[in-house]
Amino acid sequence: MDFKKDTSVYTPDGKVVGHVDRVVLDPKTKTVSHIVVRKGFLFVEDKVVPLSMIESADAERMTLRAVAGDLEKLPAFEETHYVPLTADEAASAAYAEGFAEPLYWYPPVGGWLGHDYLPPYGVEIEQNIPEDTVAVIEGASVVTSDEKEVGHVERVFTDSGSDRATYFVIEHGFIVTTRKLIPITWIKEIAETEIRLNVSAGVVDELPDYLPA
Repeated sequence: MDFKKDTSVYTPDGKVVGHVDRVVLDPKTKTVSHIVVRKGFLFVEDKVVPLSMIESADAERMTLRAVAGDLEKLPAFEETHYVPLTADEAASAAYAEGFAEPLYWYPPVGGWLGHDYLPPYGVEIEQNIPEDTVAVIEGASVVTSDEKEVGHVERVFTDSGSDRATYFVIEHGFIVTTRKLIPITWIKEIAETEIRLNVSAGVVDELPDYLPA
């Protein structure tokens, strides 16, 4: 299958639910397990869609299976939790960087320790993807072994039989855009916003330009 940035995602009856935003990849096996679909006409939040729900995917269109069921029950990609601070943390500078100031509050009986406001809360963001996987955003930077940025991830190809990623396409340039097809075996490290290769920029430059069929 072919997963391309911003490809529209359709239900079996032809309704658009959103657009492809990320590919969830196991850094060790290079297996794709899920796709993150950015909110659209039907989704009101980003959703994590398992590959088992995808009927087909190419550069123009991704279609979900008829057995996908109630799509709104799919887990949100990210969930935000507000964690109360300890007494020492609450006594420090009010609403330090990284903490969320409450806009609405309901004071307990007798007030909150004699104050007329709630203490600051720490923010924790949890991603609903399998443990030890990475949600690589399409558009992630690609950096070679000699520390040169050679482009950004545009699309990812997988083997339909194993769901293992086989190649990814990088896009480079603004006015004149070139594309290269990179073997997945060239990946050294994977992060959400960056993929690092185990080859130099010269090796990438020697690849022929990728021309989509």
